[in-house]
Amino acid sequence: MTDTSTSASRRPRRAGPALALLAFAQFIIAADYNIVYVALPEIGRELDFSGQTLQWVVSAYAVAFGGFMLLGGRAADLLGRRRVFVLALVLYAVSSLAGGLAESPGPLIGVRAAQGLGAALLFPATLSLIGTTFAEGPERNRALAVWAAMGGGGLAGGALLGGVLTDLFGWESVFHVFVLLAGAALLAAFPLLPADRPSGAGPDAAARERRFDLPGALTATAGITLLVLVLAQGPEWGWTSSPVLAALGLGLALLVVFAVIESRSRDPLMPPRMFANPSLVAAMAITAVFGAGLGAQYYLLTVYLQDVLGYDPLRTGLAYLPLTLLNIVGTKVAERLITRAGMRAALSTGLVTGTAGMVLLALTLSPHAPFAAVLPGVMVTGFGMGVVWTSMWIAAGNGVAAGEQGVASGMASVTHQSGLAAGTALMVFVANAGTGGLDGDALRRELTRGLSASYYLAAGVTVLGVLVTGAALGRRHSPRTLLGGRGEQTPRQCPLRRGHHREQVRATGQPDQHHDDGQRHHQR
Repeated sequence: MTDTSTSASRRPRRAGPALALLAFAQFIIAADYNIVYVALPEIGRELDFSGQTLQWVVSAYAVAFGGFMLLGGRAADLLGRRRVFVLALVLYAVSSLAGGLAESPGPLIGVRAAQGLGAALLFPATLSLIGTTFAEGPERNRALAVWAAMGGGGLAGGALLGGVLTDLFGWESVFHVFVLLAGAALLAAFPLLPADRPSGAGPDAAARERRFDLPGALTATAGITLLVLVLAQGPEWGWTSSPVLAALGLGLALLVVFAVIESRSRDPLMPPRMFANPSLVAAMAITAVFGAGLGAQYYLLTVYLQDVLGYDPLRTGLAYLPLTLLNIVGTKVAERLITRAGMRAALSTGLVTGTAGMVLLALTLSPHAPFAAVLPGVMVTGFGMGVVWTSMWIAAGNGVAAGEQGVASGMASVTHQSGLAAGTALMVFVANAGTGGLDGDALRRELTRGLSASYYLAAGVTVLGVLVTGAALGRRHSPRTLLGGRGEQTPRQCPLRRGHHREQVRATGQPDQHHDDGQRHHQR
């Protein structure tokens, strides 16, 4: 039997310290993505990156992260969540050590891809451990709010950490620090996380009978990588050049092959039945929008602070402190907003707030204005990001059986990272469109105009998320019933129970005992 709730027997004795470790792992993932932003100018100068290819220090991580996320989710469900958690941290430590020793662009990009693979294993293992440790509803919402707060703190705090380390020890230190962080998490994993069950034992037995879909994972990763390559290198190689057209055609063909593989696979990476869960579908759409729109904030702001205002890495890191604080506040507000008003209200609030913040930034960017002029936009955007970040991951795990928590988190994560990689490539192109051959004040003025246009574009993408939220989480699928919010829930008012009951029969051929007991109780 597989249940969306968590039995007390599976919960670790020290749930609080275990949650702290899982939140710390999320901090590592988020900080690793963002810590390189502040160090990018120095990395570009010392390793001789071009202005357009430098973004691959970011995109290589995002592409590998997104492309292998589905495989990571399946690995967590099949091999055991603690085993995959530990394996991912080892990969993080080794690749981070190699990153600090890189002496040319190629090896560094390869290291960033390896770190992305580590994140693709670690993220779903972390999220599914939360999903199987804490019961769905307010308890899991609180746990995910803590987890999300550390993720938001990692995204913004990673910039601060990167600034301090780069200023004091050079760009290599932004890689070496993760050897220490991953090592600390490894030491805590064995005493704090519950041991994985033997294969074929316990409630996860059905999940462990499944198989990996390696062809699906490889075709999806290759297809996504080639499409991002088109967006990233199109401006430099030419949109109609042979390499760009070949990459575009091959990338689309590989994604078609991926769809065919999934339709015929006995154990697809994206089980079609999971698309019947409106909360998961909404989460996948919102994570893509978040990545492509709000996720571009860190790249754009770093370029503005360093290339326009002339901030050094340390001042750039300190400038991220207000964003960090408002991001954390947003994650806490999201938890209460979801419980009291529902998922649709929380997501819409965060998306509208983030959109308003980016429009405000677009209006206030100036090559000569002080940072205080853009600070309100930074803070508003940071708050909106925190609300959306928490809400979309809560939505991804709701109504999902314990044995498929890794797959669900992988499905939502792959859309997030794909959107992030594509959005970053597009924003870089827009920001740099008119800067060729310029320098000095002329370059700063043109770059400011390009950054403003990028912010407007990111705001437009984020607005689409509001429409998606309304369509995917409409009245028929009440957020209160999906999320265990307040108010009575009769059998007719509880689509989650009915949806989970149908999923249970499909997945195992057996009805859910909790569901049957509940029905008999109401009949009495």
